Amino acid sequence: MVAATDLRDPNMKNNDGFSLLELLIVVAIILIIATIAIPSLLRSRQAANESNAVANLRTINTAEVQYLSNSSGLYGAVPDLITAGLLDNRFATGSANYDFLIQLSANSLDYTASATAQGPNGGRYDYYTKPDYVIRYTTDPLRAPTGLSGEPVR
Repeated sequence: MVAATDLRDPNMKNNDGFSLLELLIVVAIILIIATIAIPSLLRSRQAANESNAVANLRTINTAEVQYLSNSSGLYGAVPDLITAGLLDNRFATGSANYDFLIQLSANSLDYTASATAQGPNGGRYDYYTKPDYVIRYTTDPLRAPTGLSGEPVR
């Protein structure tokens, strides 16, 4: 009887692993998928940052109402609202790639709170609000949607 040890031809090479061509094809496919997915991911992140900025401006409006009732009818700047415990420190340092600023009138009877993107990838638009508590797109036409500069956010 003949022993069945190895049925492969001893002159044939061992083909374990991947060829360079197979690896290049896999890398090319991964790059194509990344090219499609990364811009979508960036737009989604910008939209999330913009929603967060609008929500934070609403928080500032609420804090201003509370501060107004405790401070003899005067509005407060960001440090005043933080000291009063109405806002946390993220409003002083920025949150979700947006910086927040409250500009008071000379007599502190009026304010403008603004949310400005820290960079082009942080958010497409900038926002502001006044004591009427309506969140609006910035008046800068380059940082607002076309035709909606200064208009309420929808």
